[in-house]
Amino acid sequence: MFTEMHNLYQWAWLIPFLPFLSFLIIAFITKRSKRLSATISILAILTSLGLAIGIGIGVISSGAEIVEHPVLSTVNWLSIGGLKIDFGTLIDPMSAMMLFVVTLVASMVQIYSLGYMHGDKGFSRYYSYQSLFAASMLGLVLATNLLELFVFWELVGLCSYLLIGFWYFKVSAREAAKKAFITTRVGDFGLLLGILFLYNKFGTLNFYGDGSLSAQMATNFQDFALIGGLSYLTVMAFLVFIGPIGKSGQFPLHVWLPDAMEGPTPVSALIHAATMVVAGVYLVARMYFLFNHASPVALQFIAGLGAFTAIFAASIAIAQDDIKRILAYSTLSQLGYMMFALGVGALTASMFHLMTHAFFKALMFLGAGSVIHALHEKQNIWDMGGLYKKMPITAITFGIGVLAIAGVPPFAGFFSKDEILAAALNNGHPIIYAVGLFTAFLTAFYMSRLYFVAFLGDEKPENHPHESPKTMTVPLMILAFFSVIGGWAALPEHNFAFFVHYGEFEAEAMNWGLAAISVVAGLLGIGLAYTIYLKKSIKAEDIVARFPGVYKLLKNKYYIDEIYLWFIHRVMDGIIARVLYWFDLYIIDGIINGIALFVRGSASGLRRTSTGQLQTYALVFFFAVVVFYLVLAMGEGQLAALNPLAMLGGVK
Repeated sequence: MFTEMHNLYQWAWLIPFLPFLSFLIIAFITKRSKRLSATISILAILTSLGLAIGIGIGVISSGAEIVEHPVLSTVNWLSIGGLKIDFGTLIDPMSAMMLFVVTLVASMVQIYSLGYMHGDKGFSRYYSYQSLFAASMLGLVLATNLLELFVFWELVGLCSYLLIGFWYFKVSAREAAKKAFITTRVGDFGLLLGILFLYNKFGTLNFYGDGSLSAQMATNFQDFALIGGLSYLTVMAFLVFIGPIGKSGQFPLHVWLPDAMEGPTPVSALIHAATMVVAGVYLVARMYFLFNHASPVALQFIAGLGAFTAIFAASIAIAQDDIKRILAYSTLSQLGYMMFALGVGALTASMFHLMTHAFFKALMFLGAGSVIHALHEKQNIWDMGGLYKKMPITAITFGIGVLAIAGVPPFAGFFSKDEILAAALNNGHPIIYAVGLFTAFLTAFYMSRLYFVAFLGDEKPENHPHESPKTMTVPLMILAFFSVIGGWAALPEHNFAFFVHYGEFEAEAMNWGLAAISVVAGLLGIGLAYTIYLKKSIKAEDIVARFPGVYKLLKNKYYIDEIYLWFIHRVMDGIIARVLYWFDLYIIDGIINGIALFVRGSASGLRRTSTGQLQTYALVFFFAVVVFYLVLAMGEGQLAALNPLAMLGGVK
């Protein structure tokens, strides 16, 4: 079976190529025809989905053989002297899972967009960007080496800039696009340094195969101290991880992600569920051999930062009122979950949560888009209410997403989140387990708050909502289906651990005691939200009045953006700018002006020798010859004095 499926794996390059081809066709040929452009884009991504499913089935059928021997298909892209770079495709369980997730979510988003973006002047341009975005992420997933991955990594960043700023006539959209692009560039610089240093030391950037990074680290590499007692691999691990900090919105480079809501809502679904933000998590998982061979401090740092980001973002979400921003901070929190899972050694659990999160987060973002579409762009949850009666499909499917992210069984989030928490505790990280458990409580609370206020709260007479068209509701139902059954892959007969290409491939048995604790935490969060926002036994206004400082701090997102602005204006534009101005004025300009004065003075002196009189030139030439002769004579005399025979009184 493995040999038979190998022929299908050779065609994996078509999965990213088809969306890229649709981008080219729309951009240069069919952009004037909206319907044709959308049709081409959707057919391309659906075909890629079909190929991804076929490859996934092949990987499952191949069994352990493909786990031990990933299928690499490469062609030479660059060969200069000793530098040889190949581009190609890597098929293993992890890439197969990611291909399915990305193509499925991208397909649902594009079909949904037929209704959501109907009538938009940039309809064809939107679909061309969507195609390029999907192609970039799929190319990243299939990359066989770090350079190939970095090329698609940057393309993903470019597409996010184009789609976040899609409505470029809005100042807020333009600024959000620039903010996302610039912030993630900070992380990308660290990743690029890591890539350069790794190549300098190992002479290759390949993930797997003979002489690859993983092979060398596992066999003959002798690590050594580099900076501050940290080993070479540890420093490289930190540099590589800076990229995911930016891309996956980890503190302190998280600030771009909430502002990314300025793009169309289907774009938010794609960014937050299956493309840009999970690229960082995937990179850490793909390079896990680096982090595992580095000093333990590298994974400890990832675990600590992930746990902090999880609870930090969740605490902000409880005080937000914009439906999309609540979901954005929820994404930040869940990305923190995935990162600290990697940090505590739970690679399988992290990838599992990436998959289930893609289903229910895409579902909720598209559900939010359905609500915004029905309420004529209203996004404040307090302007909503009673939507369950008017929009039953949207309400039911969104509710499934809430139950999934809250970790209520048997929905998908229960299985993946429980596996992360259990791994944190079992692997000796009780503090991170406690943080994760409290974050689960907060997640259930703020997501239930959103649902109770928007869908079950008091109706607003000024609103006249209606259910969205089938082009929008059918994708919601499909994603809801996967949000229910997606977690069942963790059951013993399915064993999701097979889909991760590193370490042990047998998932731990379900710890029902720990699972019960996490379920109770989720139910407590739902119950508290019900008491405050639906039953109203406790008034939210009274809580705010009692803790105004805390509420203001959370409402203003801990003032992180304000701190950055203060730093830029006061420090960068103030102190540092003045120091650089002084340095430029008195040092740089001083050196340049000094050279100019020296040249001017020298020229002024030399100019006096140009008299135009022949006898003057002859006299100068005569004195020059005399001086030259005297110098040579003195030189010969000194050489003679240094002759050892002369020193002894001998004959020269």
